[in-house]
Amino acid sequence: MSTPQPAPGGPYGVFARFAEPTQLVRAAEAARDAGYRKMNCYSPYPIPGAWEAIGHRSRVPLAVLIGGIVGCIAGFGFITWTQVWDYPWNVGGRPLFSWPSFIPPTFETTILFAGLTAAFIGAVAMNGLPRLHHPVFGIPSFERASQDRYFLLIEADDPQFELARAEEFLRGLDAEEVGPVAP
Repeated sequence: MSTPQPAPGGPYGVFARFAEPTQLVRAAEAARDAGYRKMNCYSPYPIPGAWEAIGHRSRVPLAVLIGGIVGCIAGFGFITWTQVWDYPWNVGGRPLFSWPSFIPPTFETTILFAGLTAAFIGAVAMNGLPRLHHPVFGIPSFERASQDRYFLLIEADDPQFELARAEEFLRGLDAEEVGPVAP
């Protein structure tokens, strides 16, 4: 099943500007309840409840878990390979596969892989970076999103999106300003 794409030459989406963060959260919840799924909130600071209101779930914890598991297996496997098969060295009559001594480096590679996964994949790839331009930057009043206003954007590739219906819906949510976003 393919994701619906905005019509060529059509808008990127519809935005609404709000004066209060509570208005933004209520509007996002209303949009989610109305069936919109492809939307985003923009604000000068993180707003508790906004992320949940738009229905997003972070995939970063899963990526960190997978990175940690891969790091654990890679660290333990590398130490086992080097100490047992590649360069076996009997020190003090100990067995070659002395797994308790492998635990500290295995722990370190687990933490290293999990941290790199969170820092690199979580912050860069999952956020769609590098993205040097976003269509919302074309909204004349959008600069206030970093000062004192709160924006909700419903994207045109949402299955429920119809320009007139989305604008009418957002106008009914007590927004200061509502309008289309050019691509």
